[in-house]
Amino acid sequence: MEIKDYQKKLFPYAYNILGTYDDAKDAVQDVITKYYSAGKPDVENPINYLIKSVINQSINLKKRNRRTASSKISLPEPLSTESADSNISRNEVISYSLLVLLDSVNAKERAVFILKEAFDYAHDEIGDILQISVESSRKLLSRAKTKLRELKKGKTNRSFINTAALENYISAIKNGDIKHLETLLVKDIAVMVDGGALSIVSAFESGIKDVIQLMTYVYTTYQTETDIRITTVNHQPALLFYENGVLINCQVFEFDEETDLITGIYSIVDPEKLKNFDKI
Repeated sequence: MEIKDYQKKLFPYAYNILGTYDDAKDAVQDVITKYYSAGKPDVENPINYLIKSVINQSINLKKRNRRTASSKISLPEPLSTESADSNISRNEVISYSLLVLLDSVNAKERAVFILKEAFDYAHDEIGDILQISVESSRKLLSRAKTKLRELKKGKTNRSFINTAALENYISAIKNGDIKHLETLLVKDIAVMVDGGALSIVSAFESGIKDVIQLMTYVYTTYQTETDIRITTVNHQPALLFYENGVLINCQVFEFDEETDLITGIYSIVDPEKLKNFDKI
């Protein structure tokens, strides 16, 4: 297997744990570099050896990042999943909503959950990778699921693009049509805004009145001249806002499966988390 094939295979493991493109790319690159520098160690299964190394490298980096994280809202870096790419295996990238929820569990719980639920590893395989017992793997998975279940209570989501619903939302925002917006959102809708560590733009709003006020204000103040595109981000419907060809905002949407109403919006404004979007 060539280096580029290793990178493609390993990237989703690192990204699903770290939630950022650059960190995931660096983790994979570091592991591959060490592997080849050591003369490609004589191991029975090289890809499993590299996966194990990438996961542990990513867990350690995630722990370090958490120790230095600010108290501001920090959302995962969005990744386009609209089309296949030769450099990244996008099918194994988990949904954006799940990435957000997984930030509520510790790094090892996150790794066990991802290995079991996203990659279908058995507990003995997880134990071997993380150097823990099968029982510990089961307990970590159980704790992660319990935490995620509590956070996800009442939330459902569709992964395919509901183009008509997004077009209705865009039209209502552009026209400042409050009544129309009220018919598109659930009453307890929540919005999270990540403006980056150096920005004052960081917010969490819930409830239909406050969310509509926030999103219409943002549009009329900053986005009236933008080019808006509908796409998929981490397998979820999303809107991209471009100003003079530069991506300035990515909004990822959650929809209720039964009503098709919008239940949540994740708004990424942080330029550091948008800089790679059109390059990946």
